[in-house]
Amino acid sequence: MKKFLKYFFLSIFAIFFTTSFYFFIKEFTNSEKVVEKVKNTVKKETKKEYKLSVAMVGDALYHTGTFTDGKQADGSYNYDSQLTYIEPIISKYDIGYYNQESILGGKELGLSSYPTFNSPQEVGDAFQKAGFNMVSLANNHTLDKGIKGVSNSVAYWRKQKAVTAGSYDSAEDRTRSHIHEKNNIKYAFFSYTTSTNGIRVPQGKEYLVDVYSEEKVAADIASVKDKADVIFVAMHWGTEYTHTPTEEETTIANYLASLGVNVVIGAHPHVIQPIEHIGDTVVIYSLGNFISGQIGTEKRVGLLATLNVNKVIEDNETKISITDVTGDLLYTSYSSNYQNVKVIPFANLNNSSLANYQTIKEKYEAIINKNDSTIKVGSLG
Repeated sequence: MKKFLKYFFLSIFAIFFTTSFYFFIKEFTNSEKVVEKVKNTVKKETKKEYKLSVAMVGDALYHTGTFTDGKQADGSYNYDSQLTYIEPIISKYDIGYYNQESILGGKELGLSSYPTFNSPQEVGDAFQKAGFNMVSLANNHTLDKGIKGVSNSVAYWRKQKAVTAGSYDSAEDRTRSHIHEKNNIKYAFFSYTTSTNGIRVPQGKEYLVDVYSEEKVAADIASVKDKADVIFVAMHWGTEYTHTPTEEETTIANYLASLGVNVVIGAHPHVIQPIEHIGDTVVIYSLGNFISGQIGTEKRVGLLATLNVNKVIEDNETKISITDVTGDLLYTSYSSNYQNVKVIPFANLNNSSLANYQTIKEKYEAIINKNDSTIKVGSLG
């Protein structure tokens, strides 16, 4: 009997020990999982991610036909209809960029076309309604209407919400902050031109238009380098009507990349040129015309470039990356007498609006990809 009781209690003890050990191990394992889960949750909560979506188009160059198209019966001007197809696209992006090639000096200075342009300020109204909120003002036509033209232009833009760069009405205006913020991402924006069409910048008034020099650019970039997450530079450069970037363009692009510029946005050739990466810098050599009265298919095909700026903060470290770089084609459509002007994505074209548009599309998409096959093309269809 004693022997039986001994084995009985030993068995009970063994069962108790085994069960306790099992639950201890289980609880310990669960605790490990809980600890790991807590760690992952904390890590997830401390990792912060932000995104800035950017869409960019080229030159708004208003010739007589294109600005007359906006004239209403009562004598006022409205250009909303020219951007009917574009507004649904641009409005989806945080930043919508374009180059205001013809200065918005307004009607009081007399509207004019080539060779010295001056456009209605209602052009700017329409572009902003369509979602464009970052505007380049430095180009070879900035001084077309002299100091008064710049003064009128700057006064107009100062009342708007859009971010501008490249042309100012005083030295103080030029030294204002060029850093802006959206979606917790700080971005800097500068604009320069390599030409003023031979018009001399008045001495002591160099602020009227930012003419490119390595010294000026280096100083500007240095002033924002440690404050901005991303730096955009608009460059008016190169040779008109060529699809191949010039030595001037590639030299400047490499210099800007060496300074830490993240995105270079090119204009002036009036036709599209390739997009490529120089290290981590995205270079759009030429967006071509966005809207103009110029004749010839190559001058009526423009580029819509888009990308995302990504900001990740983790373990007190901030990382910036540029992703999803794409290029889509646009076409400026107008009748024989420059009426019913509209910018239309190639996805909305057919052979009646542009004969052989599919063949043309393939040709210009190849130009976009010529230097960098990683650039996505035709995302709009």
